[in-house]
Amino acid sequence: MPVNIPDKLPAADILRNENVFVMTNSRAITQDIRPIRIGILNLMPIKEKTETQLIRMLSNTPLQVEVILLYTKTHVPSHTSAEYLQTFYQSFDTVGKLDGLIITGSPIDHLKYEDVDFWPELTKIYEWTQTHVTSTFHICWGAFAGVYYYYGINKHWRDDKIFGVFKHHVLMPKEPIVRGYDDEFYVPHSRNSYLKPEEVLAHKDEVDVICEGMNIGPYLMMSKDRKNIFVFGHSEYDAFTLSDEYFRDKAKGMDVNLPENYFPQDNPSLTPPNTWRSHGNLLFSNWLNYYVYQETPYKLD
Repeated sequence: MPVNIPDKLPAADILRNENVFVMTNSRAITQDIRPIRIGILNLMPIKEKTETQLIRMLSNTPLQVEVILLYTKTHVPSHTSAEYLQTFYQSFDTVGKLDGLIITGSPIDHLKYEDVDFWPELTKIYEWTQTHVTSTFHICWGAFAGVYYYYGINKHWRDDKIFGVFKHHVLMPKEPIVRGYDDEFYVPHSRNSYLKPEEVLAHKDEVDVICEGMNIGPYLMMSKDRKNIFVFGHSEYDAFTLSDEYFRDKAKGMDVNLPENYFPQDNPSLTPPNTWRSHGNLLFSNWLNYYVYQETPYKLD
């Protein structure tokens, strides 16, 4: 089934070239089908790349998915024009109810949550999701912010950046979100923040740790009612995302380490393989199936 996206969204041509079945909204409204409505609250400064990565993940399912791109009105993005936002994005006061919502990461690891300019608006969005969204999927900074808002679990800073592709394992193999996972799987990470296991354990009556990474802590956590999913890595990344970040920071003169377990033979002149694609597709398709489609009402209103 196709994924429905806004007319003329740049991601459409990229995905069509990958043989991803996309359909514009103007064509979708001619069909008598109730698609799953998935909002993407895109907090990244370069929105086109994140849009493409997430839409690619949402397309690998037999469900028809309508994508609604969302933004925070209290923050002016530095790398996206106002015209682009007005054309393809909308705010929460216009969107109505959603079957699912994805809250992305953001390169503001170093800031306290209360110092983020859109934090008051984001807390209102969290409150809004309780009555307007069936399931919310938080990614990286969005996941750290989510567990802080809901449980008061604060992030901690590591001077040695968690940067590369890391091995993970499943702690709760009967949970549907990990159905079909291998015993060990790999996920890209790019962050300095982490959670202390003992602080997470103090909230074991509120949240479960489903998967964890080798020496980097929780990777996938879920609220007890399964309405909120927190993913502390980037399974949606394409093969060159970490490479682009590495060379960008090197060009700025920053002291950046090679991403771990990424370049063949740790040689940045060699093409990095994508070793996490199958896990990423499973993660998003399991979420859409078990926590959105099978839980959401047929009529959202």
